[in-house]
Amino acid sequence: MSISTSLLRLGPTVAAAAALALLPAGPAAADGISVSTTGNTVSVTTGACSQINGHWGTASLLSSGQANFSQGRQVALSGTSAGQSAAWSNVSAGTYTVIVVCSNGSTAGTQSVVVSPASSPSASPTASPSRGVMGGLGGGSKDYGTVTAVAGGALVGTGIVATVLYLRRRTSRPRHL
Repeated sequence: MSISTSLLRLGPTVAAAAALALLPAGPAAADGISVSTTGNTVSVTTGACSQINGHWGTASLLSSGQANFSQGRQVALSGTSAGQSAAWSNVSAGTYTVIVVCSNGSTAGTQSVVVSPASSPSASPTASPSRGVMGGLGGGSKDYGTVTAVAGGALVGTGIVATVLYLRRRTSRPRHL
């Protein structure tokens, strides 16, 4: 019975692991390049290029009206032998094509990307409490004067004395097993 119970508990875990294995791990890669967008920045990564004379290659960002590599916004690849990357900032909304050409003249890949319009943050007023908690230091607390300090000290002192008396009384009783 314990074997079937443990198998029942293991079933959902195995199913979840299988589902996660089928999901893509990041931005979609096509033809040896991976293109992603963050806000109005488009970036491309690849590992297909090798360094020749200190250069990895060039990436070009083509808008919808541009037809070949030389018409796009070109950026030199930077990185290491493990991976190279390029990025374009201030890219307006629209559909673009990214082409990566290695320094040896071979094309590492071509991929289309859609840049979404930037959403403008909207300010929404929130109601602030009229009498909130005044905790903290540096202007967050209010000085109530000497009377308040003396009353607080008396309460703390009374608590300490009561604790001491309770503990003394409890330890002075004989213990019975």
